[in-house]
Amino acid sequence: MTQSEKIGCILALEDGTVLRGIHFGHRGTQTGEVVFNTSMMGYQEILTDPSYRGQVVTMTYPHIGNYGINTEDAESGGPHVAGFVIKELARRHSNFRATLALEDYLSRNGVVGIQGVDTRALTKKLRVDGAMRGAVSSEILDPGELVALAKESPSMVGADLVREVAPTESSAWTEGLNPTFMATRNSDGPRKRVLAIDCGMKRNILRHLVDIGCDVEIVPPTWSAEQLLEKKPDGVFVSNGPGDPAAVGYAVETLKGLLGKVPIFGICLGHQLLGLALGAETFKLKFGHRGGNQPVQNIATGRVEITSQNHGFAIETCSLEKTGGVPTHINLNDQTLEGFVHREMPILAVQYHPEASPGPHDATYLFDCFTTMMQTNTPPSATDMASAQLALQRRA
Repeated sequence: MTQSEKIGCILALEDGTVLRGIHFGHRGTQTGEVVFNTSMMGYQEILTDPSYRGQVVTMTYPHIGNYGINTEDAESGGPHVAGFVIKELARRHSNFRATLALEDYLSRNGVVGIQGVDTRALTKKLRVDGAMRGAVSSEILDPGELVALAKESPSMVGADLVREVAPTESSAWTEGLNPTFMATRNSDGPRKRVLAIDCGMKRNILRHLVDIGCDVEIVPPTWSAEQLLEKKPDGVFVSNGPGDPAAVGYAVETLKGLLGKVPIFGICLGHQLLGLALGAETFKLKFGHRGGNQPVQNIATGRVEITSQNHGFAIETCSLEKTGGVPTHINLNDQTLEGFVHREMPILAVQYHPEASPGPHDATYLFDCFTTMMQTNTPPSATDMASAQLALQRRA
């Protein structure tokens, strides 16, 4: 983009804050909850993660787009973010796998981008005041009009965005992990039949399920417990997804009908939905956890895992413990709940993303714990987790 081709763009927040920058990507106007992500890389995975539906994502790392876009790193069929905010766009990308520039990718997929913004200052504001509704536009350059649009946009609280990203029919998934980037398990034991409830699932979760020896069928979150149990699964997986977990009542009801009848593993939104199904309560975090460097401690083993996260809601720990839930992981930044098992039923859930591997592969042992849970029909113990972590170290 030459100097003469630069087009103004504005990001306005509901509290009246207005940030000016330069447009890139799609020409247009979009609204959403403005959040920030602290990852230094992985912007393609972030853009295509369905959990970001309805959100304008700010990247704190200043230089974005330097390795372009490729066909292998997408977590879904295309971008789901409502807008993309960065400090500086790389004008040239360099990567042997790249097939497209970031700017062209956003343009083709209808995502409005704004660059030239002081993203560190914006992040500080969101940390102090909390995530808030916003509007980004290369068309509406009147600050007052755009602030009004931000105020009128829907709140994330009470929003059922799962219906916008979830499938309506079932399908099979067979692709496993790429051994070039991660040591695979090459499981040769009896295969397990797993039904994966897709609330906005990332593809790498599915690859991990195949890698631990599962025959995976993706199913909609609107299916009833009876429909799922008719297929006689060895285990059920509940995926990540966008929006307020309390608004996804149909999935909660399904999970209530599965409790104690089949081993269940949940990640992110799946973690929250399982908590709600047990009778726990969820609440909205002030600014959420989004990034690839979140420290989480496994309470049973004492080990600290560096994790990838993307969530704006969490389970209230005391309410979970009253239902028989046993906390297994905590966030070391704010002490919020990051994982639990049930005292009696075969349930395992984590709030973070063990499949994401943000450099370290610290948390992928949880998929092996799911395997153990399907074999024993009991919740994984501290010994199970420690053994799985040790096996992961040997494999790496």
